Amino acid sequence: MTSRERIEAALSHREPDRTPMFEYVLLSPVADALLGRIYAGDPARWPALLAEKGWEEAVRQMAVDRLDLACLLGHDMLYVTPNPPVPQPAAAPTALPLPPPDDPVERLHRRNEQNADSAPPPDETLLIYRFLKDEMDRRGLDLPILAPAYVHGVWADTDLMEAMALAPEAARRHFALATKAALGWIEKYIALGIDQIGVGGDFAGNRPLISPRAYREFIAPQVRILSRRIHEAGCRAVNASDGNLWSVLEDFTSGCEADGYLEIDMHAGMDMRRLKASVGDRVTLYGNLDCGTTLSFGSVEYVRRHTLDCLEAGWGNGGHILCASNAITASVPVENYVSVVNAYRGRFGLERW
Repeated sequence: MTSRERIEAALSHREPDRTPMFEYVLLSPVADALLGRIYAGDPARWPALLAEKGWEEAVRQMAVDRLDLACLLGHDMLYVTPNPPVPQPAAAPTALPLPPPDDPVERLHRRNEQNADSAPPPDETLLIYRFLKDEMDRRGLDLPILAPAYVHGVWADTDLMEAMALAPEAARRHFALATKAALGWIEKYIALGIDQIGVGGDFAGNRPLISPRAYREFIAPQVRILSRRIHEAGCRAVNASDGNLWSVLEDFTSGCEADGYLEIDMHAGMDMRRLKASVGDRVTLYGNLDCGTTLSFGSVEYVRRHTLDCLEAGWGNGGHILCASNAITASVPVENYVSVVNAYRGRFGLERW
């Protein structure tokens, strides 16, 4: 199978030749060590890259490095965020803004007014997708791309969470405005030929930060609007949130009409085998290698066994794409990530690193 065929099999719940693999977020210094050079795809490197190459060439280098890393690791798809915009001169000083109100509901009202006339995303922030498509064409590659439209999270937004209880109409307006903004991004992605679009956003830790009823009332209907537009265009909607989602799992998956579930948080209790049995026939599961604990602090051998167990738990009638539960950051030793790759390659009879 090609990478595209493998991903499509997983999303269509057909058995692929092997479980597809990619990485959601892979940053320096792990990416540097794997590539053998400074990785331009890390957002923290952007200021230095911009100063060295100028804006357009810096974006091009980000695209090349992302593709080089995916090819090196044998990834079947790419997760790519929009690139930074062209730097603008500092604006002239204006009058000082009014101090924020003491009332969280009033603060949310003010935010809603500021967001009511939000402009669509500038085309320049999407240049990285054009460069990636061009570079894949040049190399004869065809890797599906996942791009983000995560606007319905509540993580750390205490004003919003309070308003959901105290002023429901203000909260509904916030989420409706977020949907409008996300649709602007989604239309641009569709025009670019992006295959998968991430929706949703973080709303849980060891348990959801809002009640199942609040999720069902405020968030799921708005995410569903995005999913339906994505499906109309023949693309896939991938709902994402960390945390323990068992109490809202049906709303998060079927209720949002999602094709995939990303950021599966094993550390918070989201077990792959149980998920596979619960929703694995309807939703493709992206994950769930435990990056925060196992990959960061486990031994090489423990990581190897963890990877094989994750592959075994997700196998059967497609429905699984292997990746970490979230970001591969500096806390993950390079040898542990290499252990993930080698465990995967060994499981499917590929040449080990």
